[in-house]
Amino acid sequence: MIQDIAPSKMDNSFKNYNIREEDSLIIFNKDGNVLVHEKSGKILFANGTNIKKEDAIYLFSVDDKCYFLFDAENGEYEKYIEEDFASYTIREVRDKFSGVDDVNVFITFTAYHLWKWYSDNRFCGKCGKSFSRGDKERSLICPDCGNVIYPRINPAVIVGVTKGDSILLTRYRRGYAHNALVAGFTEVGETLEETVAREVMEETGVKVKNIRYYKSQPWGMAQDMLVGFYCDADGDGEIHMDENELKYAEWVKREDIELQPNNLSLTNEMMRVFKEGKM
Repeated sequence: MIQDIAPSKMDNSFKNYNIREEDSLIIFNKDGNVLVHEKSGKILFANGTNIKKEDAIYLFSVDDKCYFLFDAENGEYEKYIEEDFASYTIREVRDKFSGVDDVNVFITFTAYHLWKWYSDNRFCGKCGKSFSRGDKERSLICPDCGNVIYPRINPAVIVGVTKGDSILLTRYRRGYAHNALVAGFTEVGETLEETVAREVMEETGVKVKNIRYYKSQPWGMAQDMLVGFYCDADGDGEIHMDENELKYAEWVKREDIELQPNNLSLTNEMMRVFKEGKM
């Protein structure tokens, strides 16, 4: 999965570091596209040469390398990139570099998660004044009213609903075109298990039982924490698909499961585990 970058290891603990020339600078434009150079099929970020310390926000380290985010509000990024840098959406990074440069794919996804949070929270939601960055923890602090906010993480479930040697596969009506599992966000006041039962019922009309946790995954593309569950169909498993959400929902035998084109997602791993009879 995307976070499986061993033997490399990410350290996301907060540190009040200033950028150095040898550090990596990750730059997103106003549309959320990352600006990188491709070298031998791999991602090469900008570096910390000549950048003002206030223009770079420390993100995390991977092994002995530190990564910073360019703060676009403090200047223009063009002077920190070279002519051969190209703009990629997060999905394009996933599709182009997965399997070739998985460590930097995960770095880009995680940096995007934090870029999105900083970008969406320039001003205090209580009084409207500009936020300042915290210097003791990853936070944004309003110097006027004292409001403090922290990075947002959206909990969502991925559900492998099984019936004998079949699993319930879906395809979204819009967006991602490959096979998926039932998925959805947890609502206020709801447990993850309740989310599983509700989402499966809403999307497919199938009742479930024997809900059991499998594994979790950070997914920076949508600022999610994905939580995987398997469960069993309760009853005959007759499908009544939500046609506004899905264009496909069917029970598929394990030998007929068509996997996604890469191994980054929790969804794909859960389909593969069932396909191979390793649940």
